[in-house]
Amino acid sequence: MSENTIWQWTTAEFLAQSASAAPTPGGGSVSGYVGALGASMVCMVANLTVGKEKYKDVEPQVQVILEKGEKLLHDLKNGLTQDIEEFSNFMAVLKLPKDTEEQKQVRSAKMQEVLVSATDTPLAIAQNCYAVLELAQELAPIGNKGAISDVGVAAYLAESALKAAMFSVDINLPQVKDSDYQDKVKLERERLFAQAERLKNETVAVVQSRL
Repeated sequence: MSENTIWQWTTAEFLAQSASAAPTPGGGSVSGYVGALGASMVCMVANLTVGKEKYKDVEPQVQVILEKGEKLLHDLKNGLTQDIEEFSNFMAVLKLPKDTEEQKQVRSAKMQEVLVSATDTPLAIAQNCYAVLELAQELAPIGNKGAISDVGVAAYLAESALKAAMFSVDINLPQVKDSDYQDKVKLERERLFAQAERLKNETVAVVQSRL
């Protein structure tokens, strides 16, 4: 399934495909979609702030937030399509022959490669969602007050997508044989969860104070 195919779908088609018996889009891809929606809310509020006389003093800062938000939106869209590709790669390795000892070794090595890649992809989605949270926290005290509730929406969506994406990490990680890699990913998981909750809470508190 190509990137162009996915992004030519309507929202209704995406939801229908996700709800069907088809294996993709699955949890990692849906998490990327939700994270992208969070990034879009950051971009929207930034766009509603830039160019407004009332917010002229913070415009340079908000412009930077907007540029970073647009990049994260792009990266999360790519993460969605990459997650679907990772599943296809995994299925292809499952179909490799294993009749001889050599074939088994080749299949095992390739399986480890795809498992790491299938873990890295949702982990990157989670990391990008964390970056969205950082932008939401920065935008909350200075963004256009008339749309500030949407920064809160961005924070809630980004944290939820981050935690959801990590399920795709958690299901693959136990099958990875590299213990050093496992330890590194687990540490990053702990960091992301702890910091994401803090960022979300702080952002929501600022948003609520400006409602």
